[in-house]
Amino acid sequence: MSEIEKKFYVLRSVSGKENKVKEFIETEIKKGDLGEYLSQVIIPTEKVVTVRNGKRVMKERAYLPGYVVIEAALVGEVMYFLKNLNYVIGFLGEGKPVPLRPAEVNRILGTVDQLQDQPEELDVEFYVGETVKVTHGPFNGFLGVIEEINTEKKKLKVMVKIFGRKTPLELGYLQVEKE
Repeated sequence: MSEIEKKFYVLRSVSGKENKVKEFIETEIKKGDLGEYLSQVIIPTEKVVTVRNGKRVMKERAYLPGYVVIEAALVGEVMYFLKNLNYVIGFLGEGKPVPLRPAEVNRILGTVDQLQDQPEELDVEFYVGETVKVTHGPFNGFLGVIEEINTEKKKLKVMVKIFGRKTPLELGYLQVEKE
């Protein structure tokens, strides 16, 4: 039996339901019904770290929300099946699905690999003049006002009142929480 030529296509899905679409497709692949026509289902994601209630929370979010990349041979009823899955809007491309060019596939796959290996990013916004509470270190529990923000180093200059005198502290984003 000759190998069926598969190309990468982009399915548009309801934003936030990409994982459900991936689950549906992978279930069909495991059943064996479409396994020879579908091989890969990719949701480009990135890791993001946020601080909630003083604790670091790492989440994965879609790098391209609303899109699912699939490697498939669109023969017979495969295209019809994919278009009619729950939460699928359709293929990217007008009318007939257009396969991605190899350069685009490499860029997407390369970006996915790059984002998976990327150091965790902190997704918290601080503002000058905002009051924060120190959560780590010798000044744990002290309240202070942000004087400067260094986003590159993820550091804050916080003025804390110690024994009635204002003292500047340089603290990392993870050493404070919003008051």
